[in-house]
Amino acid sequence: MIESVSDMEENDDVTLSPTFKLNAVPEDDPFNLPLSEVRKLNGLNRNFVKKADRRARKGFSGLDGAESKQITDESFYGYGYLDCVTPPYNLDYLTKLYDISPAHHAAVDAKVESVFGLGFDWIESPRSKEIRQRARTDKSIVNVDRKIEKAKVEMNEWLEEINSIDCFDEIMKKAGSDYETTGNGYLEIGRTKSGQVGYIGHVPAAQIRIRRERDGFVQIIGRDVVYFRNFGEATVNTVTDDPNPNEMIHLKKYSPASLYYGVPDIIAAKSALAGNEFASRYNMDYFENKAVPRHAIIVKGGSLSVNSRNKLMEFFEGGLRGKHHRTVYVPLDSRGDKDADIEFKSIEADRQDSSFSEYREANNEEIFMAHRIPASRAGVFKKEAGVAAAKEADKVFKESYSRPEQAIFEKKLAKIIKEISDMVVFKLNELSLVDEDTMSQINERKVRMGIVVPDEIRRDDGMEPRPDGKGDEPWTASAQQEAEQKTQATGSRTRDQQRSAASSTSPGSTGARNAQGEGRKVK
Repeated sequence: MIESVSDMEENDDVTLSPTFKLNAVPEDDPFNLPLSEVRKLNGLNRNFVKKADRRARKGFSGLDGAESKQITDESFYGYGYLDCVTPPYNLDYLTKLYDISPAHHAAVDAKVESVFGLGFDWIESPRSKEIRQRARTDKSIVNVDRKIEKAKVEMNEWLEEINSIDCFDEIMKKAGSDYETTGNGYLEIGRTKSGQVGYIGHVPAAQIRIRRERDGFVQIIGRDVVYFRNFGEATVNTVTDDPNPNEMIHLKKYSPASLYYGVPDIIAAKSALAGNEFASRYNMDYFENKAVPRHAIIVKGGSLSVNSRNKLMEFFEGGLRGKHHRTVYVPLDSRGDKDADIEFKSIEADRQDSSFSEYREANNEEIFMAHRIPASRAGVFKKEAGVAAAKEADKVFKESYSRPEQAIFEKKLAKIIKEISDMVVFKLNELSLVDEDTMSQINERKVRMGIVVPDEIRRDDGMEPRPDGKGDEPWTASAQQEAEQKTQATGSRTRDQQRSAASSTSPGSTGARNAQGEGRKVK
């Protein structure tokens, strides 16, 4: 059973969840199996089982071939038997955190969308650029461009056929979600009979373990075990009976805590996660088992009869549950003095707010800081944060996290693309920090200054070249356009000068206003 974040214990000066301990093997780990159960796994190679048994007994031998038949503790569990490395943290529990914490969930989704969810494109490879530069005629350049465009179409069609269930965008997002929640993402690559890449898919990171010799990966589901080798390597499978295992590409979020596995960013904010759960539980307990009364019945100069007490207890214990804003008449009789005074006094009549609101806000900020993501990207908007600050935060996020992560994934995937085509390179679309209106102004300036030609802008927008064939020619301004640009640059237009002089706020004008706080202007 998965422990909750609130199941904490004191460990020195740091409060840690049991599942957050380094090198701890949780009970629900599918690799945490005794030797008797490991041998029952389907698919294990017989020679591997015999070799593992010998390795488990190695070191306990005597004279003339006599040896011990005991199993050492190091090989008693599936990790030692299968020669896999124990993850630094419980991977299955890390995946559950994604659904437990709203702040963590929003941060992961925002990062996945910013890195893997903006789509992709194909750009010409360095080899294609070299061929174009060596082309001596316009016809040769056109032929090179046609080959590049054909390669883009073929690669898109190829990506649509490599997985019958998930499109490539879904595969990237799944691997990206595992990468952000567990620190590890895995892409499975299968080959056709001819040796060509014919399948690319995602494998859940919580099910994969890395071999100690770094010669592959092992997955256990139920009683079935599967071996994957590293992409591009022809490693002989000695673990299972599969003579042609699929290959695997590992996306790893590096941490000094482990040389084999990645560690997610949320580990740095584990205390904030636990604090949020404690605060939520406190508020839930407040509403479910509230012990502070809202009203008190005060009897002065006498006492309530037994019958009245029983009626009151019965009413408040069961009569109010699930019934809001009721108008109730409770007849009360007192014993003793006829002048006894019965008072019904409100104790907690104010509006009840949830506790720890500032504390939870501080915890969420700590979670966003660990993820290195602006709060606005996670759907949290603050009144005091201006538009300029949000844009600057997005810029820092793109330059320090989004684009570097995309570059790593592109280089990992480039190993596969090279086997299919050397004309194009896979490129993830970057996070845009400008709107369409601003981008059009930027493109216009680039064309006017001769930095690019019109067809380059059209190509970036996914449009065909200009029909008149002049899209590859540098833009030249007409005489009227040059005069207009000069007038706008120098401000020498007569009408604009007159309008500026007549303005009530222009310097030197008779209608200029006084500075703020100086009162009306006296003529």
